[in-house]
Amino acid sequence: MKDLFNKIPVIDRYIIGELNLAFIFGLGLFSALGIAVGSLFDLIAQVRESRLLFSVALKVMALKMPEFIGFALPMAVLLATLIVYSRLSSDSEIIALRSLGLSVYRLVLPALLFSIIATAITFIFKDQVIPLANYQATVTLENAFQQRQFPFRDEKVIYPEYGEDDVLKRLFYAAEFDGEEMRDLTIIDRSNGTINQIMTAESAGWDLPRNQWNFQDGIIYFIDADGSYQNVLRFDHHQIQLGSDLVDEDSNDKPKHEDMSLWQLRAYMQELATDLDGNESWYQKLRVRFQEKISFPFICLALGIVGAAIGLRPQSAGKATGFGLCVVLIFGYYFLAFMISSAGVAGYLHPILAAWLPNVIVMAIAGGLVLQSAK
Repeated sequence: MKDLFNKIPVIDRYIIGELNLAFIFGLGLFSALGIAVGSLFDLIAQVRESRLLFSVALKVMALKMPEFIGFALPMAVLLATLIVYSRLSSDSEIIALRSLGLSVYRLVLPALLFSIIATAITFIFKDQVIPLANYQATVTLENAFQQRQFPFRDEKVIYPEYGEDDVLKRLFYAAEFDGEEMRDLTIIDRSNGTINQIMTAESAGWDLPRNQWNFQDGIIYFIDADGSYQNVLRFDHHQIQLGSDLVDEDSNDKPKHEDMSLWQLRAYMQELATDLDGNESWYQKLRVRFQEKISFPFICLALGIVGAAIGLRPQSAGKATGFGLCVVLIFGYYFLAFMISSAGVAGYLHPILAAWLPNVIVMAIAGGLVLQSAK
């Protein structure tokens, strides 16, 4: 390994060494910003409002870190190449190296090699580490909430139940719901086409063994076809078959593509393709996201060359200027990627084109900047 390292030209070792230091700085900076904005404040709110244990919040935040590191990797590559090549240019080291016969293309080579390594790391991170960490974070949060009894919150529930031809059968309303039990309930029953029953109850809970809802301390108002009250029935306990959707709102949720590796997502898409049944738009979105999982790491390569090409220009750029320019370029890329991805999800672009077009555009810009610097 040492012999292989010694075979690398001194100029390449020097520039790559400088890139490593700037890369670590950028990775730490962007990761910290991402965690603070995207995870920390949300977890603090859950600790305060939902009484989530602080130890659980710390564990979830640690499991969420790989996701933000994955997004920070391309930004760190851009910032590293921009800062290092700007410093080399401002210190006239680029002029000295070019006076020795080194071309701009040769000077960009270390940035290219560094970006290729960063691309490989990002691909492994996005495909193997992040999905597993996200899944563990989701499971940890779910287990924490299921093990704790929360006080009633001012969280209203409105649940319509439909019959044949999407005709409203029942309308369910609860003034308070803590995830397990509801209070102050009202059910309007119009299963025969008109309102024939109105039921109110103080509380209700889901009976899992019997697969039904148990209502306590309520009144049922029976209504004639002309709208007048026919009868009134008071009850201590009453059961209704409504389904478990009210307490298991996530049971029918589609799986998150962020929590799946490439092969898991591909297997899920193959299973989904056998019977789309109204899921065509969801399947189209997954096709785009699958290609984006492959294409995203390669933005490190494009941004690395962009940073080096901009840094080779005569004007100097310190860390502050480099960071500002980096933020502008990153936001520009993500805005472009978002617009093109949305067109792909909507079906206006092929998934491969929607995923790779932003990279192609940035790479074309990078090539143009290098050619301009070489003149």
